[in-house]
Amino acid sequence: MRCFHPYTAPAAALMLSACALLPQMAAAAASQPVAHGIAVGNMDPSVKPGNNFFQYANGAWITRTTIPADRALVGVFTTLFDDSRKNVADIVKDAAQSNASAGSNERKVADLYASYMNTKAIDARGLKPLQPELLKVKAIRSKRELAAMMGSLLRADVDPLNNTNFQTMHLFGLWTSPGFRKSDVYAVYLLQGGLVLPSPDYYLSNAAHMRQIRAKYAQHITAMLRLAGYSGPAARAAKVLALEHAIAQAQESLADSEVVQKANNLWTLADFEAKAPGLDWSAYFAAAGLAQQHEFYVWQPSAFTRESALVASAPLATWKDWLTFHLLEQYGPLLSRPFERETFNFEGKVLVGVPQQEPRWKRAVDLVNAELGDAVGQLYASRYFPPQAKAEAQDMVAHLIAAYHKRLEALTWLAPSTKTEALKKLDSLYVGIGYPETWKDYSGYVVKPDDLFGNVWHAQLFKYRYNLDRVGKPVDRHEWSMEPQTVNAVNLPLQDALNFPAAILQPPFFDPKAPAADNYGAIGTIIGHEISHTFDAEGSAFDAQGRLRNWWTPADHQHFELEAKALEEQYDGYQALPGVHVNGKQTIDENIADLGGVAAAYEAYHDSLNGKPAPKIDGFTGDQQFFLAFGQNWGSKMRPDVLRRQVLTDPHAPAEFRAATVRNSDAWYPAFDVRPGQSLYLAPDKRVRIW
Repeated sequence: MRCFHPYTAPAAALMLSACALLPQMAAAAASQPVAHGIAVGNMDPSVKPGNNFFQYANGAWITRTTIPADRALVGVFTTLFDDSRKNVADIVKDAAQSNASAGSNERKVADLYASYMNTKAIDARGLKPLQPELLKVKAIRSKRELAAMMGSLLRADVDPLNNTNFQTMHLFGLWTSPGFRKSDVYAVYLLQGGLVLPSPDYYLSNAAHMRQIRAKYAQHITAMLRLAGYSGPAARAAKVLALEHAIAQAQESLADSEVVQKANNLWTLADFEAKAPGLDWSAYFAAAGLAQQHEFYVWQPSAFTRESALVASAPLATWKDWLTFHLLEQYGPLLSRPFERETFNFEGKVLVGVPQQEPRWKRAVDLVNAELGDAVGQLYASRYFPPQAKAEAQDMVAHLIAAYHKRLEALTWLAPSTKTEALKKLDSLYVGIGYPETWKDYSGYVVKPDDLFGNVWHAQLFKYRYNLDRVGKPVDRHEWSMEPQTVNAVNLPLQDALNFPAAILQPPFFDPKAPAADNYGAIGTIIGHEISHTFDAEGSAFDAQGRLRNWWTPADHQHFELEAKALEEQYDGYQALPGVHVNGKQTIDENIADLGGVAAAYEAYHDSLNGKPAPKIDGFTGDQQFFLAFGQNWGSKMRPDVLRRQVLTDPHAPAEFRAATVRNSDAWYPAFDVRPGQSLYLAPDKRVRIW
């Protein structure tokens, strides 16, 4: 799936997360009142818009804002995320006071929250909750038993179309979704994994900063093994790090993994033995409950070949230490305070530069959202998203789809056959607004108020079994991938669907009291962004039924690729930090979506005026308000380590450069009197126009 923003809620204690729209980062600070329109006080008029539009729109806010000690970044997205989290906290509180019956969603919500807050019980148990799994690892005596242990730990913890989750700590990860070749039933996808650090670059880069991170990572592995009582922890840590380095060398890059056509590899059980020898696949699949599954989509086949070979070549003792550490790392935050502190000290302080952990109650709310998202979401939607808001959002979506319809019909470079297929996709697009039509059933998930580890362990198994149970069954194209309390939005190409959760449909992105120019520049560009994903390099690979099928002519592809290449080169030229450049290829789909979103929203805005002149507000014309609203979507401050991580691991460009996409819009130039010689100026023939 394709989201709007690059940072996710469960990780909020360290950093937010991202899809085409995750916690968006616009210009209002948490302490600032919401403005019904452009936040003029956040602007820096001393900066020429044509030199740095991001600073012009947000500079005053950036200057006066300090990132809190427990945050990796701040912005509008984090403000909305905080609002959503506070609302969820109120829901949890009410559930705890409701005396809800055992087994009800309300009781599960209250008990899961209570189990995280019960630090006395957690500390008293120490390492004990994880010991059964650690003892299983110690008992491994052969590579076959190793494969079985790895298979038993397989979880549904990756989503390759979510932009942010190509990686799992397990050797491989599982995802279920409509099949590439048979899109009417759910299929199994397997993806590369095996790393703790965010991406292979963290292991392979020779940059001084990365060498420092690896040195601290070795110390962290040592500390975790020492806390768990293992002898010779430093020597073990060195071998674990060396093994992960080899795994990193075996993996495919994020940019290559984003090319869905390369993922269309259907393997049978026999293919694994022939194409990826080294791992005992029969033992692995039997332990994973997949022995009867006949076909798998293997997303990165070369990685499977190389990682499987590593299972055979690396010593059994090293693999056992790797498994031990990965279990400790994954579940450390659920154990006693020494493990929790050590995990945060590395993952929070070292990897993202956050000096202080968020209050425990906030992390408890994040856990409830992660494991009981729909149970909370059903209550959230009824409280915080009235029918009127849903109707107004649906109306705006209709205007944006109409704008895309006009733009597609007017394109001269698309062949008639391609245009027909594109319009068919647009007409069949399912757009979910606010909340899903059906809710997940948690009756099979048991929650205890005094067993945090058990609650999370069983939640992961519950999700895994849910995913396995639906394989081969008909696809629900109206199924949501986000909960109503999520501050993000998403495009689901295998379902030809969009989701806009309730939490993103509020000020400053969507404000009934704001001028039309502001709403179209803010939420309108977000809606347009998600619609555009339907036709980007990834989305255009799927037809209206969600099948992976080429419906473009060669000439259409050639034109699209030329325009995309120009945009890719544009973003290659941006430098986020000294020596750290944006990867235009890695971010191309999101950049195309931003480009299309602005273009369609601008047209929809003007159509909404019905020929009437736009009112000037605070001295700004309608067009200026529109572009400023878009620029203020991205006003944010981010710690350098988080920015570096985003550039290396995220399909989204940093906020400053997403705001700069306006330089490709012809209408932006007269709106702000942008002239040749200014930094963002592009000659008309250099401006990228796709949709």
